[in-house]
Amino acid sequence: MKLLTINTHSLQEADPAAQLESLAQFLLREQPDVAALQEVSQSRSAEPSGQTPGMVPMPTAAVPVRQDNFALNLALRLGELGLDCYWVWLPAKIGYDRFDEGLALFSKKPIARAESLLLSARDDYRDWQTRKIPGVRLAGGDWFYSVHMGWWEDADCFRDQWRRLEAGLAGKSGRVWLMGDFNSPDSVREQGYDLMVSSGWHDTAAGFGGVTVPQAIDGWRDRPGAEEGMRIDYIWCSQAVDVRNVRVVLNGLDGDVMSDHFGVLVDAEL
Repeated sequence: MKLLTINTHSLQEADPAAQLESLAQFLLREQPDVAALQEVSQSRSAEPSGQTPGMVPMPTAAVPVRQDNFALNLALRLGELGLDCYWVWLPAKIGYDRFDEGLALFSKKPIARAESLLLSARDDYRDWQTRKIPGVRLAGGDWFYSVHMGWWEDADCFRDQWRRLEAGLAGKSGRVWLMGDFNSPDSVREQGYDLMVSSGWHDTAAGFGGVTVPQAIDGWRDRPGAEEGMRIDYIWCSQAVDVRNVRVVLNGLDGDVMSDHFGVLVDAEL
């Protein structure tokens, strides 16, 4: 099973159309079973869209899908390329005053169930610190979540958000996969990364040593761990799995660079 995570930073790059095309071509080439996307945005001023092919509505999403929604247009482009998929998009907050910023999951298989989990202390759509994530269960029973966590030092910190996440996952049967931007470098001890390991989660790229953010970016300037690149994008599993291959992708060497993050592609033997 192939799994991909990438923080798309969508609609904020210099050429969003080229950004979307790069990701579509990479997905067509690799055809991951599940792809988790973060910072998946739409303009708040754009007109609502009348078409959402393959989209599974999120139970708590009240914001309409608009015409320039990155996930919608990615699904449309993949359809043009002959790669039909099922997907969800969860708007979480207002980003940079002009975007509905959210998270998405794409799957080659039908989605049996979709849900959202609130990780932040407050559910305030106008507060940039709001953290909310989508999850889907596929026919085989596995759960997949696209995750974007806060920082360790924040008032509403990683540790508290992690406790809420674990509480939301309580009672889930089978494997659970957490895929995304965790804002926790694996090089910094006794913070988010170590907390997840000590909680029993398995880093599918442990020991690989690659970086997913090559320089300091928004939210990371003057924070420890960002000086010479860092690994903060992960694919975690609730159970130990055999990993056949791990690649840092969409980095200019293996796929075009499309955002301020590189992607992670994991091929696991189940």
